[in-house]
Amino acid sequence: MKAYAISDSVYCLHADVRTNDRFEGIWPIPDGVSLNSYLIRGEKIALVDLIRDWTDAPRQLEEELASIGVKFSDVDYLILNHLEPDHTGWLREFRELSPKAEIIATAKGIKLIEPFYKITQGLREVKDGETLDLGKGMVLQFFETPNVHWPETMMTWEAKSGTLFSCDAFGSFGALGDKVFDDQFSAEEHAFFEKETLRYYANIVSSFSMFVEKAVQKLAGLEIKCIAPSHGMVWRTNPKKIIDLYVTYAGYAKGPGEKEIAVIWGSMYGNTKAGVDAVIKGIEAEGVPCSIRRVPDDDVSYVLADAYKSAGLVLAMPTYEYAMFPPMAYAIDILRRKHVFGKQVLRIGSWGWVGGAKKEYEAAIEPLKWNSLESLEWAGHPGDDSLAALTEKGRELARIVKAL
Repeated sequence: MKAYAISDSVYCLHADVRTNDRFEGIWPIPDGVSLNSYLIRGEKIALVDLIRDWTDAPRQLEEELASIGVKFSDVDYLILNHLEPDHTGWLREFRELSPKAEIIATAKGIKLIEPFYKITQGLREVKDGETLDLGKGMVLQFFETPNVHWPETMMTWEAKSGTLFSCDAFGSFGALGDKVFDDQFSAEEHAFFEKETLRYYANIVSSFSMFVEKAVQKLAGLEIKCIAPSHGMVWRTNPKKIIDLYVTYAGYAKGPGEKEIAVIWGSMYGNTKAGVDAVIKGIEAEGVPCSIRRVPDDDVSYVLADAYKSAGLVLAMPTYEYAMFPPMAYAIDILRRKHVFGKQVLRIGSWGWVGGAKKEYEAAIEPLKWNSLESLEWAGHPGDDSLAALTEKGRELARIVKAL
């Protein structure tokens, strides 16, 4: 394994993680994820962000350092832009290998090191705008970007190469393999990573979209030639693309989203599914694109990504024990936690001997400020009249979305 040169003094080091584990213990990563660190070499050596001991990541990092003649013990400064354990989980082991390295973070970041890792010496807190001179013209500058996506987060700027080390901002799911730069990937690979970037944003960052916009505005004066995130590809040819994607995704938090509809459904015995099929027929008749996710079969990670992007939602669920179908209740709770606001929404569902989902549903969505069409419910299997009404409801929702 080798380090990848961003400039003659700046290198990307990455460990690909391929595992059945879930990111943050919640989100599936079937195509893996990269853990990116960066080395900056002046008279002194700085390592930006670390890793956790996840699928042999420390060995991968050690081999890449060796490819440019560096050992962990050579590192003078370890810069921690963000203290979440996927970037710091190996910190105690690193400290044993490099006892001289000074660990640098924001004041809030430094306060997390002792409770997480029991390290109290060799720490330096830096303030917004402060610089660190490595010699040979390599000067690092630190910019606090709180809540992108933890309160202690900062970004590190190296002006000579024009590189912004952005940690979790501008990141993506997906392992990188034997290439790391945006110009090394095909159009098909870019399409894959764009989907995984949206899913990553919706899953990890969407609750903090206001702070993403503030960070982009704060850094707008920098002449950025390269975006170097902690997950995903390094944007050395077209950094504006990933910045623009993140600005677009942040905008979804304010609405309305793309002119498409996310259909999220669950069915026990096929009766609600019959209603879903009728609604989809109406949506398609109006020519509005739709994505279709079934709960619990499709993981909520993908449900969230589709819902976050789309202007319209269809939520289809049977009544289960006088309340919402539990997998749908969980999906709605995730949408609430991730601030999926301002959507155009249709809820439908079947019930057996009695209803009950409506009351729980309306209480659950109250904070979300959705524009809800009148719900449609029916007993048992939908009859011809119900199916016709469901198709018309699909058309009505699609027309509203088209008009946004």
